[in-house]
Order: sequence, then C-alpha cells, then structure tokens
Amino acid sequence: MGMTDEEAMLHDVLSDLKGHLRSDDDAKIVLIGDVMMDCYIHGYANNLNSRAPVPVLRETSREEDVGAAAHVARGLKSMGMTSHLFGVVGDDAAGLSIIESLEAEGVSTNGIAIIEDRITTVKTRMLASRESLIQEEQLLLRWDIEEDAPVPLEASEALYEQAVTDLEGASALIVSDYGQGVVTDQGSEILFSKAKELGLPVIADPKLTGLHRTEGVDWILFQHQGLELMRRRVGASTGAEAAEKLIHQYNWNHVVVLSGEAGVTIYSKDHDTVHAPCGLVDLRQMIGLIDAAAVAIAFSLSRNLDVQSTALLANAACECILAAERTDSFVLSREDLIHRIGEQVWNLQVSKR
Repeated sequence: MGMTDEEAMLHDVLSDLKGHLRSDDDAKIVLIGDVMMDCYIHGYANNLNSRAPVPVLRETSREEDVGAAAHVARGLKSMGMTSHLFGVVGDDAAGLSIIESLEAEGVSTNGIAIIEDRITTVKTRMLASRESLIQEEQLLLRWDIEEDAPVPLEASEALYEQAVTDLEGASALIVSDYGQGVVTDQGSEILFSKAKELGLPVIADPKLTGLHRTEGVDWILFQHQGLELMRRRVGASTGAEAAEKLIHQYNWNHVVVLSGEAGVTIYSKDHDTVHAPCGLVDLRQMIGLIDAAAVAIAFSLSRNLDVQSTALLANAACECILAAERTDSFVLSREDLIHRIGEQVWNLQVSKR
C-alpha cells in the first residue's frame, strides 16, 4: 500500500527539513534574557529520615550546566547559528562559571554584564531512584538561589542599548523571561519597536505575569500547563479558544503550545492551526523543552520556512528533549534533529510497505 497524498506531502516536507539542517548557512540570532546556572544532584533514595517523613538522598554524582537564556544560546551555537546573548550575572563563582562554560563552547559572552555584589541565579534539582529497584530518576526537590533586587537601572539601560544596536543583520530576536529582572517593560518596548522597524521576527518565552510586555510579538511559546492556566483566566472553554482570544488581545501572530506526549500545536492569526503529533512512546523528562523549541523556531525563521515546517521542526526538537536520558549535559544539535526527522521519514516509508 502506497502513501496517501497527505502522507506523501509530509514525507516531502520532512525530507526538505533534513536538507535545510544539513546546510552550512549561518544566521545571527540576538537573544536577551535571564542567565542562570542549573545544578543536578543525582543519587539513591532508599530510606526515609527517622525524624521526618522525607527521603534521604545518598548522592552519587552532581553536575552543573548553564540554564535559561544561556542554554538557548548554547543550543543556537550547536545548531550552527551565531548567538548574540545579552544578560547579567553576579561577580560570584556561579556567574564566572557560566561565562567560562559558554566561552569554552565558543558562545560569545560580550553581552553578559557582570554586576558587582549581585547573586547569580542557581537552580538545584535533586533527582533520585531506588537502588536496585527503580532505574528511572524522579525529582525529589528543587531549591533556588536568586537575587531579589532588580538589575541596576544603569546596567539595564546599557544592556538594552547594546542589544538594540546589535539587531542590525539578525535573522530573529529571542526573549527568554524567567522573571529574574533582565526583561523589563521599558527595555522590551524599545527592543520590540526596533525589531519591528527592521522587520525582524520576535520569539518570546514570557512569564505569564509579563504578557503585557509582549504585545505585537510574532511567536509566543507556552507549555500546555501555561495555556491551560490562561484558558481559565480568559474564560475560554478550550485551549484553541484561549489561544484565539490571546492572539486577538495581544496582537500576536503565532502561539506555539508544547504539550509533551501530545505534540506541538501552532495557533496563528492569519494561518490555519497546525499540529505535529509526538511520535514517542517513552517520555523521560521535559526540562529544557521551551529552550529547544525556541532554538528550532529561530532556525526555521532563519531559513524562511513556513508554519507547518516550523511546527514539525519544533516538535522534533521537543522529542529530542523528551527522549533524553540525562538533562544536565544535553544540548540540542543539528545531528539530533536530523536523526529524529530521519526516523519520522523512515517510519512513514516502513508503514506503507
């Protein structure tokens, strides 16, 4: 039995994506947002504490990795794009470690300001399994070290001034807002206005409390839980209705919803809704899902791909994250996406033999 017309078209689109991923064309992506360190502590939780009903973690290993906007920048680099990252860190060990890690991988840190006496955000996750009984780790606890004070005004203004100047010649702008103070109302307004003037598409991963900053943005990223919360806030009966209301309210062009095992859906102002189903059976984790999708969308925009291709590429990127056995050292790369999309093409061919 041969492929249907729809399956044949999907096969061609996926094959075309592989061709784009194999090309060596460079693209400049400007990225501004919160920079932080992720720490992962692994071990076994075999017993409960004798004084309280909490597990006792016997540590076996720990790793540190750059997170948030820094993780996106590293993903852009591994995808063959040039990232121009703007953010802040403190003059502490974590901040210096972030800069050293990025520079070691060839990611420019010229746009990262080091703020004296500021605490660099560190998110630590404790993950454990039951020795000899349960192989897959589960998250036991996450604790955060972060700065309560806003980024000093002078440093913030200098950061946005640099970023605005750097937009010239870029293929896209990514804003990664984790609520740590880098993304501000005034800075966003100036940056988005310049991007619009240059005809530059903007991809935003916003805090739900910062949606007012994103009016007129081209691409908005939500995980399913975020859209569900917004559905309740706007009084919509379905996620699709909520997306439509939010697009109208904030004048967005596209809302990208990442739903894990349910795949990726893109709701658009001027296009039909596009859905790319997840092809995985075994989902291992979801840390870094939005970062991977942002990188994939930036790549798609740099190649002028359509909404369907963007959905398929973002879904493939999410599948790479969902299938990763360990998050602490995983970086989305072209090779990962080529392999993942190649599997999808193969499955289409095999299913029709």
